[in-house]
Amino acid sequence: MKDRLAAIAAELPADYADIRFEENRKVRILYEGKKLSEVAMTAMSGGHARAYANGGKAISSFSDPERAGPIAESTCNSAALVGTLRDKKLRLAEAPVIADSFLLSPAQDPRRISLKEKLDLATHYNEMILAEPNVITSQTYYDEFASRRVFVNSEGSAIEYELLNCGIVGFIVAKKGNVVQRVRFAFGGCEDFGRLLGREDDLKKQIVKACELLDAEPVKAGIFPVILDPSEAGVFIHEAFGHLSEGDGLQNNPAFRDRLKLQTDLGRPILNATDDPTLEGRPGHFVVDDEGVRGVKTHLITEGVLTGRLHSRETAAEFDEPLSGNMRAVDAPFTPLVRMSNVFIEPGDSSFDEMISSIDHGYYLVGSKGGQTSGDQFTFGAQWGFQIDNGRLGPMVSDINMSGELFSTLQAISMVGDDLRFNERGGCGKGTPMQTNRKSGTGAPHVKIDAVTIGGV
Repeated sequence: MKDRLAAIAAELPADYADIRFEENRKVRILYEGKKLSEVAMTAMSGGHARAYANGGKAISSFSDPERAGPIAESTCNSAALVGTLRDKKLRLAEAPVIADSFLLSPAQDPRRISLKEKLDLATHYNEMILAEPNVITSQTYYDEFASRRVFVNSEGSAIEYELLNCGIVGFIVAKKGNVVQRVRFAFGGCEDFGRLLGREDDLKKQIVKACELLDAEPVKAGIFPVILDPSEAGVFIHEAFGHLSEGDGLQNNPAFRDRLKLQTDLGRPILNATDDPTLEGRPGHFVVDDEGVRGVKTHLITEGVLTGRLHSRETAAEFDEPLSGNMRAVDAPFTPLVRMSNVFIEPGDSSFDEMISSIDHGYYLVGSKGGQTSGDQFTFGAQWGFQIDNGRLGPMVSDINMSGELFSTLQAISMVGDDLRFNERGGCGKGTPMQTNRKSGTGAPHVKIDAVTIGGV
């Protein structure tokens, strides 16, 4: 397959063209309360072609590999036609030619674990949740995605590579009187099935928190100093800042492009943020992207200064900045987009106790609970929190929302912890139509922010 597609790509009538063909398999097991709602194994294969010609660009997808040649050639003709209509011609940054294979061999390969073992594991965790008297329902979801891909381009790259991810995620719903609370859990989020085993103690902790939340008072609204735990801080840096680091989002957004010029001061010298696909065992790990470029560690914020951005070959040429290898697609029907890999806040030198003792009245927020961003405005939920009074942790609080403006919030980060941790659940949605990519991870240490707006959900 690789040699045949490489021969096709070498003869295509374009300034640049590439073809990606992939074979994908998904496994889904879903419990909703006591009900086993889904046990499914699905497989699909298909390809995607891109072409740049005469300053224009065109894309297409196909299911029959025998049609790869004619479809890719038609894509080249479309790109040339589009190019005649463009005032601003598209360019690509130069990239090394790669001819290699990057195949995976995790310690416990989920592709070699039987469906029954996966079902038994999901059943075991789900039954643990439902055994708690205050729990009224649950969701326990085993998710596995395996992809074997071939990428070739007209410059001579010919690459075979694999993507693999498995995890168990879900939520626990507890009720007491008229109060209902929901707490999330997530295990795995990487290539190794072994990371899903023996997680009973971690699950018990989440069950206990769901029950404790039933007696927690709702948070009081106002502007407060807060400490974000690693889960909440990781999601914050991904959603509020990370997407503004993706070159394709800034490419045609002059307002933010001007505001996010490299060497702009974004925070205090203690703030460092990085994107790194080379971190094995994390949700966003990969070797090469879907443009045939090696993923590299990119320092986005260095000592409070904007120092890097995430790019495709097209956006790297547009910004005249280095390639980062962040161009990725969910599967064959989709064209690649610039996506974060493992984005995280680098550890600092403050301890958690030092952060707590520095606050007279504020909150400690724990566990990401979704959220949304619009430009530089953000809103995030926390699964639970604790009041901080006179430098000490106080009672648990519930129903927490945190909102603010990105740039002032980055400047308000005054302490960064020494305890970096990564979330075990990956995933990020982007694009039209939406591409939800599992291979995207977040991490952070504890982080103190001097002032954010807190409100009840």
